[in-house]
Amino acid sequence: MIKDTLREAAERMQTILDVLDEDLASIRTGRAAPGLVERMPVDYYGIQTPLIQLATISVPEPRQLLIRPFDPASLKDIERAILASDLGLTPNSDGKVIRLSLPQLTEERRRELVRIVNNRMEETRVKIRNVRRDLIKDLRDFEKEGLISEDEQERGEKDLQELTDRMIEKVDEAGDRKEKEIMEV
Repeated sequence: MIKDTLREAAERMQTILDVLDEDLASIRTGRAAPGLVERMPVDYYGIQTPLIQLATISVPEPRQLLIRPFDPASLKDIERAILASDLGLTPNSDGKVIRLSLPQLTEERRRELVRIVNNRMEETRVKIRNVRRDLIKDLRDFEKEGLISEDEQERGEKDLQELTDRMIEKVDEAGDRKEKEIMEV
């Protein structure tokens, strides 16, 4: 029963970490990366569709993204979505592909992006602690119902705390990596 609870905690916390990784990938650094626009919603025939489902995205140069739509008719929709996004980029289209040139980040913009990363990291830490809180409550309920002993409950809580600490370390590592990417000139 305790093993199941710990396994559930690990799965839920890993899912939260995966979401953070996707989230951090969409934050712009000094280099071009497909993750910057992959999940961008595009209004394609009235349906919000992620850009990755509509086009191939490549990096021909360190500061440039090349977007090649599968359906040439979607080119204008993709351009509109890029202009409407908060990326602050202007698409350059030749009728077949879209080129996005990423300008150099200013020091002020870099610091702003680091603040965003720190906020996302803190939100993730809170979510992980919420999982811990929920599962500690479950362990205490199991003990009250007589399903596990008090010693097993305490051991389970200790193991859950160790798991939480490891996951929060991973959050910090991911954030530190992203921060270094952003501050790299």
